[in-house]
Amino acid sequence: MIARGAREASSPHTMVHNFDAVILGGGAAGLLCAIEAGKRGRRVAVLERSDRAGKKILISGGGRCNFTNLYCQPENFISANPHFAKSALARYTPADFITLVEKHRISYHEKTLGQLFCDGSAHEITSMLETECKAAGVQIFLKCIVQEVVRTTEFIVRTGAGEFHAPALVVATGGLSIPKMGATAFGYDLARQFGLKIREPRPALVPLVLGESDRTHYCDLAGVSAEIIVATGASSAQGSPAPQVFREKMLITHRGLSGPAILQISSYWSEGDVIRLDLAPDRDVTAAIRDAKVRNIAAARSAFQGILPKRLATRWLDLHAPSAGCGLYLEPARIWTNPALAQLERQAHEWVLQPAGTEGYEKAEVTAGGVDTDELSSRTMESRRMPGLFFIGEVVDVTGHLGGFNFQWAWASGAAAGKVV
Repeated sequence: MIARGAREASSPHTMVHNFDAVILGGGAAGLLCAIEAGKRGRRVAVLERSDRAGKKILISGGGRCNFTNLYCQPENFISANPHFAKSALARYTPADFITLVEKHRISYHEKTLGQLFCDGSAHEITSMLETECKAAGVQIFLKCIVQEVVRTTEFIVRTGAGEFHAPALVVATGGLSIPKMGATAFGYDLARQFGLKIREPRPALVPLVLGESDRTHYCDLAGVSAEIIVATGASSAQGSPAPQVFREKMLITHRGLSGPAILQISSYWSEGDVIRLDLAPDRDVTAAIRDAKVRNIAAARSAFQGILPKRLATRWLDLHAPSAGCGLYLEPARIWTNPALAQLERQAHEWVLQPAGTEGYEKAEVTAGGVDTDELSSRTMESRRMPGLFFIGEVVDVTGHLGGFNFQWAWASGAAAGKVV
C-alpha cells in the first residue's frame, strides 16, 4: 500500500507508527530490501522524501533502465575492500532479478557487453517493484522528510507524518550524485551520528573536464566520438598496481571528454593524475604513411582519417605531426623519417592527457566512497557497532562499473539486508 500525503500532523499528539523494520529511501536498494523483508512476514515501512518511489530508476539507461549485467563479477566494483561485495553478489545474482522481471512479463534485451535494458520503459521496473511491495504488505510513505533519528530500546524516526518505531533501521538514502533528483548527504550524516566511519565521497561515472589549453585545442569538436582504449596513468612497472583499462566509445564535449570509456575511467581518476588514450586500438596507423610515395601531411591525414572521425584525425595530426625536417637536399620520401613515424605511432596509442577535474555530482551517475565497509557485515549489511542498523546500496563504499552493475549492487545488498531484518 502506498501512503500518499505525508503531511505535518495537525494534532498536537504525534502519531506513532510501529513496524518491524523502517527503510529510509525508496530507491532500488530500499524497495528490494522491503520486498524481501515483507515476504518473510515482517511489517515494513519505506520512507521516501520524494513524491514517488524509484525516481533515479526512471531516468536510468536513457529511460529504459539498464537493470543488471549478465557478466557481473566482483571485479566490476570499486571499494576500499575489494572482497566486501562478494557475499551479497553471490547470493542475489543477475539471474535472480531476471526471474523477477520475467515473472512480471517485462520484455528486455541485451544491448552490449551483457547490459540488459527494458524493451519499453523504466516505468515497468518501478511498477514491478511497487507491485511486489504491495503483495508483501510493505507500506510506502511518500513526501516523508526525516527530521531526526534516535535510538532508545529501538529506533525512532521522527517525520512530519509522525514517529516511526522499529527495532531495525535500514539506510538506503543513496549518494550525492544528481542533486536535482533530491540527493543529499543524509545517509553519511546518519552513519556518523552512530559512530560509523565514512570513506570520502567523490563523483564517479562522470565526464572529465580538460584544462584550458586542451579545451582550446579540442572542445570545438564537441559531438565527435570514437572507439578508444583508455587507461589510468598508473605505471606498469614491477610492484606497481596494474592500470585500469577500458575499451569503449569516447565523446568530446564542450568542456572535455565523456562517453562510456571516459565515464568508466573517471571512477579511478584522482585530481592531478593523467589518463592514456589509445586512439587506434589494434591498428598500425603509420603503415600507410611508411608505404606512401611521399611521407607528408596529406599521406598522414589519409591514414588517420581511415581510422578516426575526419575532424578529430585532422586536428590531432595538426597538433602531433612530426616536424618535416629542414634542408634543401632532403629526398621528399624521407621528409618524415622512420624514427619520427615510430614516435607518431606511439603517440597515437598512448596520448597522455591530464584532466583538470570532473563535471561533479550534477553529471555523475553515482557516488564513489561512502560508509566504510569495515563497519558492516558483508553477509547482512548490518552495522558491527550498532545492532539493528543497516546500510545498503549507493550509500555504502561499493561502486560498480558502468553497465548495470550499480543496480545489481542495489538489488544484492538490499536482498542481503531484507533477508535478516
